[in-house]
This record gives sequence, C-alpha cells and structure tokens, in this order.
Amino acid sequence: MKQLLVFLLFAALFCWLMFSPVYKHVLVIRQALLQQEVDYLLEVGASGRYGYIDGAMIDESKARLASHGFQPSLLEYAVGSTTGADASLPSRPLPRGVGLKLSIRYPYEKLLDIDRLIGIDPPADAEISAAGMKMSEYVP
Repeated sequence: MKQLLVFLLFAALFCWLMFSPVYKHVLVIRQALLQQEVDYLLEVGASGRYGYIDGAMIDESKARLASHGFQPSLLEYAVGSTTGADASLPSRPLPRGVGLKLSIRYPYEKLLDIDRLIGIDPPADAEISAAGMKMSEYVP
C-alpha cells in the first residue's frame, strides 16, 4: 500500500514536470516579443532621423503587441536617457552619443496559476519586463 502511494505521487509529479512547459511557453514567447519590441523601438528612436521615442511611437508599439495578444492598457513603457534629459520630446531630440533607454513591463496575467496544483503559490504582482539602451545617432 505504501509503495502504491509513493508510485502515484511520483507519477503525478512526473506528469506535471513533463507538461509544465506546455503552459509556460507562453511566458517565454511574451518575454521574447517584449524584448524584440524594445530592440525595434530603440533602433528606430535612436536613429539619425529621430533621437527620441514619443507617444506616437509607443501607440504604434502597443498596436503591434496587441496583435500578438497583449492587452495595450496593461503595457507600461518607461523612456529615459543617460543624461536625465526627457527622451520623448520630438522638439528636443537627444544628440549623438547620449544613451536612449527604454523598458516595457507587462503583468503575468495568471499564467502561473496552474502551479497551485502542486502547492506553489504564483507571484502576486510579478511582471515580465524587457529593457535596452542604444546611443542616439541624431545630429542636428
């Protein structure tokens, strides 16, 4: 009887370990999409044509991420520079050599609730985030 109970517990744990990547792949893909979007926005924003990331670029980014299943209202963008200057003003683009920083955060949205089946509480207010920095190439 004891061996049967051990076998059942081991089998349940083994099945959970085998199939846990099935639902966690969404988390990994969302992280990759966020990082890809950060890289793209930095590439465009730090180019010689812009030197900033403004609200219009962020709105376009939210629309692109919404096409992949993100909720635009939950996306949080933070734009900054290495000098402390506002990096979101088209009227004052960052000059060449100043770092343009961007981070995007998005909540887990109950992706880890299935872990409760094995007794692990999911994080309360955890977020996926992606960040990057690129030197501005804008020359007035």
